Amino acid sequence: IASQFPEPIFISTEDGIDGLDVTSFPKATHVNDVVESIKTLIKEEHEFKTVVVDTVDWLVEPLVVEDVENTHDAKDLAYGKGQMLVAESFREILQGLDALRRKRNMNVVLLAHANIVKFESPMTEPYDRYTPKLPNRCNALLQEWVDVLGFAAFKVIIKKADAGFNKEVTRGVTTGERLLHLVENPAYLAKNRYACPDNIELKLEEIKKHIPIKN
Repeated sequence: IASQFPEPIFISTEDGIDGLDVTSFPKATHVNDVVESIKTLIKEEHEFKTVVVDTVDWLVEPLVVEDVENTHDAKDLAYGKGQMLVAESFREILQGLDALRRKRNMNVVLLAHANIVKFESPMTEPYDRYTPKLPNRCNALLQEWVDVLGFAAFKVIIKKADAGFNKEVTRGVTTGERLLHLVENPAYLAKNRYACPDNIELKLEEIKKHIPIKN
């Protein structure tokens, strides 16, 4: 889907776009590679209209984490201070993407893997949910920063079957249809700053109906 956005260029932090016909910076092996890619898009003339970071969790871990660990003493990282430094470095990258959005009027698409974590709700018993696979502080920054946090998943239908001896077996099946969930649910994190429905088909034409995309 990200490759179908208007005139995209990828900032890759992992392997995964080899099968796509897209333009990309060389795979980033250091956080400075990502920073320089963003600076290049801000300063130089180009025709790109979308920047895609693939993926943001591999940007944070290992690139940002390794940079923080390599540039600070152990005492500077103790007592949670290392996590704060990682989050601050991540914040600076988001600020660079903000500048890119303002000065070049580009779409910014961040891809992330999902992680299942236990959510400690003050209103209910704890339960598991999908969240972006990021450290807690970086996750909080990401959730505040984005206009849309979508959770992409296959549409699952629950079917029950008689297993005999008065027992039922429950299993999930899918038709292969992919959905983009845009409103938070106990099962996953999601948000949008627009009047989006709970979920839509994971197709660019459907996304454009509900979310402003710069052409």
